[in-house]
Amino acid sequence: MSARWTDGNTTADGPAGQPSEPATPEAIHVTTDGNVTFVIRLLEHDDPTVPVALILPAMGMKAKFYRPLAKALFTAGLSAATCDLRAQGESAPGLREQPTFGYRELLEVDLPAILVALRARLPQAPVYLFGHSLGGQLALLYAASAPKEISGACVIATSSVYWRSFVPRHRLGAFWKGQIIGMVSRIRGYWPGGMVIAAPMAAGVMTDWARHIRNGRYQPHGTKRDYDAALRTFDLPVLVISLDGDPLGPRSNVDFLCGKMSNAEVTRWHIEDGSGVTVHDHFVWIRSSDIIGSAAATWITKGSLPAGT
Repeated sequence: MSARWTDGNTTADGPAGQPSEPATPEAIHVTTDGNVTFVIRLLEHDDPTVPVALILPAMGMKAKFYRPLAKALFTAGLSAATCDLRAQGESAPGLREQPTFGYRELLEVDLPAILVALRARLPQAPVYLFGHSLGGQLALLYAASAPKEISGACVIATSSVYWRSFVPRHRLGAFWKGQIIGMVSRIRGYWPGGMVIAAPMAAGVMTDWARHIRNGRYQPHGTKRDYDAALRTFDLPVLVISLDGDPLGPRSNVDFLCGKMSNAEVTRWHIEDGSGVTVHDHFVWIRSSDIIGSAAATWITKGSLPAGT
């Protein structure tokens, strides 16, 4: 495997398939019709036909947090890209200038524009979405509603937040915390950060999230799409990775989400303690990106996880 990291001008090839590391990946700038801007950071493989994995962040997380995962996917033979969600990281304008957007804008405005730009840059590459937490929800909802646009999805620490999908002792707490967050977001016009969700978030994202906690359905404000019906019928390959002890993505909630995808080719990978991956946290798994990225790349290219995973 010959591969390269690129900043648009510099290419560095390593011996025997081991790429060396330039300072920065290539930057691809994207602007939506509503003048929201994004920066895709691309690690490009020499072979233009290998799959490209687009990493979608969690709530409040910057895309640069996922650089170790992008590097691991690239080292395993894929092209890999990161991109911030709206009003996070390098995306502009910031949250103060647009505090009310929701899931609909993320799914129906932003992701289509980002993917158009990525496909224009790598027109021969199959595109896989790789989402963490909220990014995973977006990856699955987009895959379900636009299955001809991508080749599959990987998600990690991604679950339904429907209150009944929690184990019984956590159900009422999940319900009332979610509804308080939704109420505060409606009243203040944004979520300032705090309980459960530490980072400031757009009001629409949090009210859509709180609605899902109440009824278990994905009903973004203003959408004309039936996302739950789409989840039931799409048939793309999906890799769902969960972490034993993840307080924000319990196994029962992940299983509930998988149950919505009755026609998809779902591969489940529940990572337990002793695997070499830090599992008792929603974020620290990134330190084990070499393990996770290598296994996910094998699934993307071969259709199954490595033996023993």
